[in-house]
Amino acid sequence: MTMTATALPVFAALRAIDAIRQRFAQRLAEQRETPAIAAELAKAITLLADVDFDAADISHLRASHHPVVSRLKSLAAKKTDDAILSAFLPYLDVLPWRYSYDARADHPGLETRMAWAELIGPIAPFKSEKVCLGLTAIGPRTLYPDHAHPAAETYLVLSGTARWTMNGVTRRQAPGNFILHPSRVVHAMQTGREPLLAVYIWTGEVETLSTYAASSGS
Repeated sequence: MTMTATALPVFAALRAIDAIRQRFAQRLAEQRETPAIAAELAKAITLLADVDFDAADISHLRASHHPVVSRLKSLAAKKTDDAILSAFLPYLDVLPWRYSYDARADHPGLETRMAWAELIGPIAPFKSEKVCLGLTAIGPRTLYPDHAHPAAETYLVLSGTARWTMNGVTRRQAPGNFILHPSRVVHAMQTGREPLLAVYIWTGEVETLSTYAASSGS
């Protein structure tokens, strides 16, 4: 998975974003999602149409060399017909991965096992103050503890089946599934043997970062 490039090319970022937008539109047309998820996908499509994709901030396309990439090794040789996953796989090690939470004594090293790479947002390659879009990566056997944020969040699982908990209910979510976290609702994710790679999109109050829930410690 090692590349000689040190930054994600603009064309590659645009290709991946376009594949995501097409998937959202396809799923809406197929009427496969719940009304709440369908409403968020429709909102996302509208907001993404207002993003200026001709004005990329190259400084946010630099590779971060985050250690989460080493947790994604099993994806390197993955063969897939999924247009979104195939658009990202060649560039996993040059995405702008970051982790913004404070360190936790009860989850040592968590900052090396999970991160996200934002392509659209307030401090992303393609600027928007109304919508965020990127990837979340979580290494194998890792708990992303209870957390919440003002923005509504929709995930699309690309690779890895994990357990997702919200409102006290835990469900296994497989590749291809959409998951909606409404504004300020506490939720958590737990991976198994496989790492998780998922697209996320935020709408609403996107400039306020996620925070861990005070009671989280599981």
